[in-house]
Amino acid sequence: MNANVEVIIWTCVTVGVLIGLCAIVLIAMSSRNMKKNREAMRDLQANIKVGARIMFAGGIYGKIVKIKNDMIDVEVNKSTVIQISRYSIQNVITD
Repeated sequence: MNANVEVIIWTCVTVGVLIGLCAIVLIAMSSRNMKKNREAMRDLQANIKVGARIMFAGGIYGKIVKIKNDMIDVEVNKSTVIQISRYSIQNVITD
């Protein structure tokens, strides 16, 4: 009877250690992906300039006309200028 309890305890410890190792690996992978995303966003924000062609959330394309702090005026066609948040920009188009 005593040996069965010992086996159960060691099995639980082993499973706990394996779950802990899996958690550490997932956290490391997640933090690396978050770092890549932050760097990509920093590069994207650095490329925002007047005259740049952009695509923002929702897939709408336009050209930056004016930048005011966090708000950007975007010309989507010859007669339409809309105001968006700079953080809604998904991509800067380079031709």
